[in-house]
Amino acid sequence: MDKLTIFKSLSNEARLQILEWLKDPFTHFKLQDGIDLAEVGVCVSQITEKLNMTQSTASQYLSTLQKAGLIKATRIGKWTYYKRDEEAIKNLGEFIQTEL
Repeated sequence: MDKLTIFKSLSNEARLQILEWLKDPFTHFKLQDGIDLAEVGVCVSQITEKLNMTQSTASQYLSTLQKAGLIKATRIGKWTYYKRDEEAIKNLGEFIQTEL
């Protein structure tokens, strides 16, 4: 766990919002044909739309969260889906609780 990369990734309101939305994707996103939002994740196009930003900006935010290890990406055909890495988030919480 690269703590500095993680904390830098969390220093942006939109990236924090993405993590919050992905915590409960069924509440925040529309169902996608044949895709389980909990198992596979949410399509980048839905996240982009909800952020009301360009796809390049949304993709950059998602890339930052992925490099920090807080989300995972799954590619199906030409689409990329994102979901939280709950184990990494749990480990971060434990680190904060025990070390900070």
